[in-house]
Amino acid sequence: MATLLELRGVSAGYGGARVLLGVDLTVERQSITCLIGPNGAGKSTLLKTVSGLLRPQEGTITLDGTVLSGLPTAEVLTRGVVQVPQQHGLFPSLTVRENVLMGGYILRRDRSLVRRRYRDLEELLPLVRERASDKAGNLSGGQRRLIEFARSLMLDPVLVLLDEPSLGLEPRSLRQVYDLIGRMRADGKTILLVEQNVRLGLETATHGVVMESGRVRLSGAAADVLANPEIADLYLGGTVKPEGSGEPRGGAPVSQSEGSGEPQGGAPVHQGPAPTGDG
Repeated sequence: MATLLELRGVSAGYGGARVLLGVDLTVERQSITCLIGPNGAGKSTLLKTVSGLLRPQEGTITLDGTVLSGLPTAEVLTRGVVQVPQQHGLFPSLTVRENVLMGGYILRRDRSLVRRRYRDLEELLPLVRERASDKAGNLSGGQRRLIEFARSLMLDPVLVLLDEPSLGLEPRSLRQVYDLIGRMRADGKTILLVEQNVRLGLETATHGVVMESGRVRLSGAAADVLANPEIADLYLGGTVKPEGSGEPRGGAPVSQSEGSGEPQGGAPVHQGPAPTGDG
């Protein structure tokens, strides 16, 4: 499958502090790539750097061969990159309809297109029609998350960045949100998501990437990353330790990266935007 998003040697951070340290990452078109790792690994910073909310200090970011790094956020948006933040993404005093229409603000001069996109979203998510006149602040957490997704889809994006989509959701809402993520991919969207619920994220994804201390440590097919026993080290306070050829202890080969971000052995798989308390 063709590459859509590529990061090469990307470093970024806040003020004088770097959070990302030479990240290499490839995201295939119409895939779901799940970023996992301990708190502070740089996952949310990576999303913000891709969306233009942060400018990379070094390295390049390309989307379908076009350089994004250094472009203003609004320009990145027009290229088809949208981000759904971790939480508090809606205007609580505005109605559901008003919130969703805000997602098409840069299309406002083409009123017929905005109306058509909104009707499409009503078909995709009946909640948009059913709660159109209700204030967003009166929705449940799961409903707010779905409306945030709907707003992001007003631009018919090519790349959707999701930061902790499962955060604070009860099981029924969680299923609805991840069902929608699957439908977005089926409709041709490419998804790059950060997820602390490791099993849920990797079971949904096609590709998995493990980050630690601002670098990509492991990457590969999501099922192989999930089966890799070394992932447990990250969540027990350790680090991923290379073993000679770079193959994990058991399971399918997964690429490992140390410092330079270059893969060491294993199968040929791809490697690899918020306050300083980055996830």
